[in-house]
Amino acid sequence: MTRRTEWPGGPAEPGDGPEFAGGPTDGSVYEPGTGRGARSRRRSRGGAEAGAGFGEGAGRRARSGNRSSGSPSSSRAERGEPRDQRDKGELRDPVEQARAICLRLLTGTPRTRKQLADALRKREIPDEAAEEVLARFEDVGLIDDAAFAGAWVESRHHGRGLARRALVRELRTKGVDSSVIDEAVGRLDADQEEETARELVARKLRSTRGLDRDKRLRRLAGMLARKGYGEGMALRVVRQALEEEGVDTEGLDEPF
Repeated sequence: MTRRTEWPGGPAEPGDGPEFAGGPTDGSVYEPGTGRGARSRRRSRGGAEAGAGFGEGAGRRARSGNRSSGSPSSSRAERGEPRDQRDKGELRDPVEQARAICLRLLTGTPRTRKQLADALRKREIPDEAAEEVLARFEDVGLIDDAAFAGAWVESRHHGRGLARRALVRELRTKGVDSSVIDEAVGRLDADQEEETARELVARKLRSTRGLDRDKRLRRLAGMLARKGYGEGMALRVVRQALEEEGVDTEGLDEPF
C-alpha cells in the first residue's frame, strides 16, 4: 500500500514519504514546516545538493575530470618534454643522475675528468656519487685524459697553428695532469713547430705590405707570440720571410 504525503504548498504526489528523499519534481522550494513535512523538506534539499553532480552536464564534467586526472609527469611526457624536465623535483638516485649528466656531456664532444667533475659539482651531485661514476667511466674508456690531450694537440696545432706553450696553457685550464700534458706536447718537435710558424707568417705577410719595416715586424711577430711561439723563433721566422721579399733586415734580431 502506497502512503501519500501532503506537501505544504503543493499537491500530493504518489510515492512521496519519509522513505523518498527526492522531493517534488518541479524543483520548487517549500516553506519551513514541522514534523514529517519539514524532514521531507530537509531531505529534499540534501538530495538536491547530493544529486547536483548528476545529469548530462555532470557527465561531461566527470569525463573531463577523468581526462585531466593523470599524473603531472605523464601529462608532461605526452607534451613531449625532455625527461630531465619531467623528473625535476622528483627524487632520483644521485648515481643515476651523475651518469646521465656525464653521458649527455660526452655526446659528440670528448671531455676531461675535471670538466665532468666540475659539471657534476655545479649540479650539486654528491661527491661520493660523482666519484663512483667518474671512476667507472675511466675504467670503460669513456674518460681518457691522455687521449684527449693527444687529440687536442694535434687539432689545435694543425688547425690553429698553436705552439707548445699555448697548448700547455689550454690543457692546464681543462684540468689535464702535468705529466699527461708533457707527454702529449712532447710529440710536437721543434722543427715541426717552426715550420708551422713559417706557414703562419707566409699567410699573413701579404696583408702587411705597404707598412714600414718595423711595423710589419711587430705585427707578424706579435701574431706568433699570441699563438705561443717564443720570441727568438718569432724574430728568426719573420726576418727570414722579410729577407725573401728583399727587405733590409739589419737590426731585426733585436727583441720586439
